[in-house]
Amino acid sequence: MTTQADLFVEEARSGPRERLAAHGPEPLSDAEVLALLLGSGARGHPAPALANAILAQTGGLAGLARAAPAELRGLHGIGAARTARLLAAVELGRRLAARRLRQGDAFRGPADVHRHFHARLRDAPCERFLVVLLDGRHRYVREVQASQGTLTASLVHPREVFRPALREAAAAVVLVHNHPSGDPTPSAEDRDLTERLARAGDLLGIPVLDHVVVAERGYVSLREEGRCRFT
Repeated sequence: MTTQADLFVEEARSGPRERLAAHGPEPLSDAEVLALLLGSGARGHPAPALANAILAQTGGLAGLARAAPAELRGLHGIGAARTARLLAAVELGRRLAARRLRQGDAFRGPADVHRHFHARLRDAPCERFLVVLLDGRHRYVREVQASQGTLTASLVHPREVFRPALREAAAAVVLVHNHPSGDPTPSAEDRDLTERLARAGDLLGIPVLDHVVVAERGYVSLREEGRCRFT
C-alpha cells in the first residue's frame, strides 16, 4: 500500500519535468521552472542545481529579468544559446503581463500608459525617456525613445522629443519615463523638464498631454499631480 510518505519520497526523486506532468506548472519552484528552460545542466551541475546557482547570482527572478545579455553569458553554464532562451522567456512574460496599446487605440489617461509600459520599464536598469505619439483624436500611433540615462535638460532635448512627432504629423504627445529606484515620485528635475517640453510643444502646436513616471511601485501623472503647467 502506498503511503503519503512514499508519495513524498517519489516526488522528491522526480525531476521538474515529471512534476510538471503530474501536477502542472503552478506548484513548481522558481528554480524548477528555470531548470526546465535550461533543459540540461553543465559539467558537475544538473539543471536544478544550475538553476539555483543562477538565481542566487542574479538575485532571484527579478534580478534575472534585469540582467544584461553579457551578464547572463558570463554565468557558469550559460552560453549564447541559453542566454537567448532566457531573454526570450523574460520578454514573453513581460508581454503577457502588459496591456499594450495598439495603433488606433484611444488614449484615455495615465493608467493606459502605466499598463502599456510597466512590465517593460520596471526592470530597466537605467532611466529611459519615451514619447507616445497621438493622432488628432488622441489615438495611439506609436512610441519612440528620446533618451536613455539620467534625465537632464541636456540629455532630453526638445528636438529629440518633437522631431518624430513633426515627421509623423502627430497631433499631441504623452511623455513617459521610468524610475529604476522603484519610487515613481517625480523629482524637481522631472517637473522642470516637463514644463520646458510643454512650452516647446505649445510653440510647435503639438501639446504635451501628460508626463507619466512609471516605477515598480506604481506611477505618477504630472498632470494629475497639478504642479506642472500643461496646455
